[in-house]
Amino acid sequence: MTRSEGREEPDVLTSIDGSVGIVTINRRHALNAMNYAAIEKIADALEAFDQDPQVRAIVLTGGKEVFAAGADIREFESGTIQEMVLERKMLRWDRIRRVAKPILAAVSGYALGGGCELALACDIVVASDTAVFAQPEVNLGVIPGAGGTQRLIRAVGKAVAMDMILSARRLSAQEALQRGLVSRVYPVDRFFEETVGLAKEIAAKPHLAVLMAKDCVTRAPDMNLDSGLDYERKLFYLLFGTEDQKEGMKAFRERRPPEFKGR
Repeated sequence: MTRSEGREEPDVLTSIDGSVGIVTINRRHALNAMNYAAIEKIADALEAFDQDPQVRAIVLTGGKEVFAAGADIREFESGTIQEMVLERKMLRWDRIRRVAKPILAAVSGYALGGGCELALACDIVVASDTAVFAQPEVNLGVIPGAGGTQRLIRAVGKAVAMDMILSARRLSAQEALQRGLVSRVYPVDRFFEETVGLAKEIAAKPHLAVLMAKDCVTRAPDMNLDSGLDYERKLFYLLFGTEDQKEGMKAFRERRPPEFKGR
């Protein structure tokens, strides 16, 4: 099933594969470089799947050739301080952060600048062996503005993050895997299928537990250890009020596959 924006060449395509929603960036004429409208449509698509009861996990991709080669410079070139501050254009990115369901980035080819930041905004990054990650904004006289300075350091540590941001160093898929930016790397001819398969595996698990686990992990960098442990413990207790907790433990004891209902 495919949905579109009602144009011949929409910037964003969406489809559903079982319990997985798929969002595809479709600006190949611009190497999937993102303008404000494209970010808006990506956020719209993610939020729609977040509200769709059929969907339990989401895959975001740009296809085999390129994930997203940064921002559309033609749109940014004439920007002014007043425009950026008053129109608050970068706040569109915050909508992605607020999506409750797990988002898996399927990255192949270039993930540069805003493309790298878009991958970092997802919960799990799966890469093809052709993937390349970089934050080259300094070459344009700016800095990462959609979370790159904050999320990259949490993913790869200060030394590598500083190197990537100050020198525009590029990481290959294998380097990104070694540094913790991505969790899995597959050959380009099957990276997407593997990502969807992983999303289906997650979607089949107890849905409330998945949502609460994502919430805990996402909040962890913003909490001190005591606060994080307290928050984790409260959500752990809450899950004992779910049918899936009872089913999961009963099935484990009875040595049979569980039948989760998402309740």
